[in-house]
Amino acid sequence: MDLVVFGAQGMALAVYEAYNSLYPKRHVRCFLVTSTEGNAAVLGNIPVRELASFSSELSLEDKNNIQVLIATPESVQAEIEESLENNNFRYHRRIDSQQWAELMKMYHTRLGKFLPISALPFGCHEAFVRIFVARSGKDKALRKSYSLPDYMLSIQLGTERSERHLGELHESEGCNISAKNGNYSELTALYWIWKNRLCGDENVEKPERQYYGLAQYRRMLSLDKDDMLRLLDNDVDVVLPYPMPYEPDINVHHARYLRDSDWNALLIALRELQPEYVEDFRKVLSQKYLYNYNVILARKSVLREYCEWLFPILERTEELSVPRGCERNDRYIGYMGETLETLYFMKNAGVLNIVHTQCDILV
Repeated sequence: MDLVVFGAQGMALAVYEAYNSLYPKRHVRCFLVTSTEGNAAVLGNIPVRELASFSSELSLEDKNNIQVLIATPESVQAEIEESLENNNFRYHRRIDSQQWAELMKMYHTRLGKFLPISALPFGCHEAFVRIFVARSGKDKALRKSYSLPDYMLSIQLGTERSERHLGELHESEGCNISAKNGNYSELTALYWIWKNRLCGDENVEKPERQYYGLAQYRRMLSLDKDDMLRLLDNDVDVVLPYPMPYEPDINVHHARYLRDSDWNALLIALRELQPEYVEDFRKVLSQKYLYNYNVILARKSVLREYCEWLFPILERTEELSVPRGCERNDRYIGYMGETLETLYFMKNAGVLNIVHTQCDILV
């Protein structure tokens, strides 16, 4: 039975690449989309087709010999299933976050590049872990009920602009850049963590055993109790989500979300403040993997050093932007943060012990 992947973004491309590597005997014919507008014509050397036209070319017997893998955000999978049924595709399967995680684990273990944390042996010593979950008064309620583990605390962003007050913490307290939330998005929470939780170890017992991180209301690293016992005894420095692939390279990501003038401002800021990263930036942009969402868990000292590197670059980018950040309300700094996170940890992969896990998308 042939395969077809429904979707044409990073998740769908990752599923296609994983199946190609793990199950080479399963032939993937094409990618399917509702509309090709805004999508590539070809991914992974196979075509991207509109459902209606692809369906019209096939007989009922042909359709009964095709399995469709739905590799899209879970929020739209039910609607896609209905469209497939209406077009007489009987065999289809949702790739939910758990299935995607298992697929990526197997694929990246074989790839040998983005090591899953679950591939490490678990030890005996449990680290102190504190992950802050960024929330906004604009968040829509989740359809499902989820309980957060004790090591996660929610922190509300943009508190001063919201009529709703959520979570245990507010980023407008302490040292903060809450007023910049419109541009920085979840990164204002990372700034708050840096200034209010990561600075100063002199009165803290065993800071090297502490890990801090950032998650989002709908996006968070998938970590279980065994993973908590893998951090210290395997000397893990950083846990990141499995990176998303983009074709032909991650330049397509910034081209989709950022103006050329903003991108040029970032390049100037990087040359001024971190010139030793400029050549690596070119290399990172010319490869296909990007760390999405700005979610992370890292050893306290490692996360502090990353923040000390990141925020001066973003602040200088604001100053160089036209219009400047204070004169606009789009998430351009948040998007830049994803690319800079990719740059920083890919450049330092030989120095830091970096492992990966699934980023759960809550619905």
